[in-house]
Amino acid sequence: MITHPQTAATPVPDPDEERRRIQTARLLAYRDDGPVVALLRARMGPGLPPVPAGLAALLAVIAIGVSGVLGDGNGPIMLLPVLVMVALMVPTAPRDHLGRFDWLAPPLIRGTEFLMIIVLGLAAGTPKWLLFVLIYVVGYHTYDTVYRTRQSIWPAAWVFQAGLGWEVRLLLLGAGAALGVLTWVVAVMSVYLGVLFAIESVTSWVRLDKQTALAQASDDLEASPEDDLEQATGDAEKA
Repeated sequence: MITHPQTAATPVPDPDEERRRIQTARLLAYRDDGPVVALLRARMGPGLPPVPAGLAALLAVIAIGVSGVLGDGNGPIMLLPVLVMVALMVPTAPRDHLGRFDWLAPPLIRGTEFLMIIVLGLAAGTPKWLLFVLIYVVGYHTYDTVYRTRQSIWPAAWVFQAGLGWEVRLLLLGAGAALGVLTWVVAVMSVYLGVLFAIESVTSWVRLDKQTALAQASDDLEASPEDDLEQATGDAEKA
C-alpha cells in the first residue's frame, strides 16, 4: 500500500489568547516607555498595578504644583515631581495591562507628562509657546502611534527608544529645570523629537502606500487578457 506523507497541521492560535496579546502590545505602545523602562522591565518582577500608581502620580504632581514647593523654579527641588512620577510608574511596566481599567494607564501617563511639562515650565519661567510646542510634538507622536496600531501597523521598537520615552524626557526636563536651563532643554527636545517623529512617520506611511500600490498592481497583472475579454463578453451578453 502506498502511503502519502502527512503534512503537519498548522496550529491554530487561540483567538482569546491572541486578543489578549494584541491588547497588551497596543497598551504598551501607547505608554511610550523608553530606554530606562526597557532596561529595568525584566528585573522588576510582577510590577505595580498601573491605574492606582498612575492616579497617585497624577495627584502627587498636582499637589506639588499647587503647593508652591517648587519655589523660584530652580535647584534640586525641581526634580521632585519627576522622581515621584518615575518611582511610581516605571514599576508598572511589567504588568500585562489586561485588567478591566488598565486601558487608563496610557492616558494617565500622557496626561501626567503634559502636566509635568506645564508645572516645571511655569515654575522655571519657560515661554508658554515653547511648552505648547513640546506638548504638541509628543501629542502628535501619541496620535500617530494610536492611529497606526488601529490599522494593525506597528511602529518599530527603535522609535520608542530614540524618542526617549516618557521617563527619559521627564528626567531631562527635571535636570534642566534644576540647573536653570529648562528653556534650552525644551527647545532642543522639541526640535529633536519633532524632526524624529515627523520623518519616521512620513517615511513609514509612504512605504506603506508603495507596498499597497505594488500589491494592487500585482493583483491586476494576475488577470490575463483572455480573462478580461471573457468577463467583458459576459457583461455584454447580460446587458
